[in-house]
Amino acid sequence: MKELFLTWLNRLLVFDVFLVLFSFFWLVVAVIGRSLDLSLGLDLWYKLWEPVFTPALGILMGGAILSGIIGQISKRLNKQL
Repeated sequence: MKELFLTWLNRLLVFDVFLVLFSFFWLVVAVIGRSLDLSLGLDLWYKLWEPVFTPALGILMGGAILSGIIGQISKRLNKQL
């Protein structure tokens, strides 16, 4: 059961990393576009920041911490056996 949970947690985190990277590159391109007076979606990015990208960052940080804690607990339990 633990292995299945860790597998799905890792899959979720991998997807989330790509979502966060996509949002970062979108922000960079949109800011460059804004400086060149091109509309490349910066206003849409700002609208999506709070409902999409902020939770994605939180899930990424929380999942990484949870994965590390589970790994440390498993390592210590395996040492005791």
